[in-house]
Amino acid sequence: MSDLRFVHMGFGADAVDYQEAWDEQRRVHAARFADEVPDTVLLLEHPPVYTAGRRTDPSERPLDGTPVIDVDRGGKITWHGPGQLVGYPIQKLPRPVDVIAHVRRLEEALIRACAEYGVETTRIEGRSGVWVLGDPVEQRLGGLSLDFDPRIADEEFDPRMNGPEYAPSNAGQRREDRKIAAIGIRVAKGVTMHGFALNVNPDNRWFDRIIPCGIRDAGVASLANELGRDITIEEVVPVVERHLREVMDGAVLAPRVIEKPAAV
Repeated sequence: MSDLRFVHMGFGADAVDYQEAWDEQRRVHAARFADEVPDTVLLLEHPPVYTAGRRTDPSERPLDGTPVIDVDRGGKITWHGPGQLVGYPIQKLPRPVDVIAHVRRLEEALIRACAEYGVETTRIEGRSGVWVLGDPVEQRLGGLSLDFDPRIADEEFDPRMNGPEYAPSNAGQRREDRKIAAIGIRVAKGVTMHGFALNVNPDNRWFDRIIPCGIRDAGVASLANELGRDITIEEVVPVVERHLREVMDGAVLAPRVIEKPAAV
């Protein structure tokens, strides 16, 4: 089976509890492994929830004891909630599995979707997801020197304890790099799980309680904030679906090439 299908689990008032969606992922994953269903993308919104990937450090969690669900995907801690389009592509990949290629395909589809709204996004080396690039450091804050910025000398700088001017949700005002879509996946038995979260029009202040994705020197963005106007999940879903279909259906899923050392 190869025809990609999309399943709308619930949006808005029908937002899907995280545990329910996780259970459905596992059910579809098992069915895809057995070739009982085609490659499937679950699309939905979640009620507000923090989830932590396997690499999350204790220091990156909420300081106020807000509950966090530990999950089996890669990556670190993030937030899901209203105004964020979440997609869980469950796709069978050839062996040996090329996880990075799968992540790049998801990034490419989301970059194309953002471009359709006039929002220029890109990748950042060493950081997964889709990003809006900020201004060069010397051009931020009206051209003032940033020698006073405590983050320059402190790798463990904690924006949660240093006021709203350093909050991840205000990165756009500071003209800093900001993530508009997060990606975290897991591959089990050659079939993918988890996926992406595209910030359409959420209240990004939810990210201020954590160190989003463990990144202390950048922030978060949304389509609504970048466009300066309201935009809805309903409007974005068909655009994201179309680009996911183009990228995923058009990909040549060749096994990863493993280079063997030359014989001596």
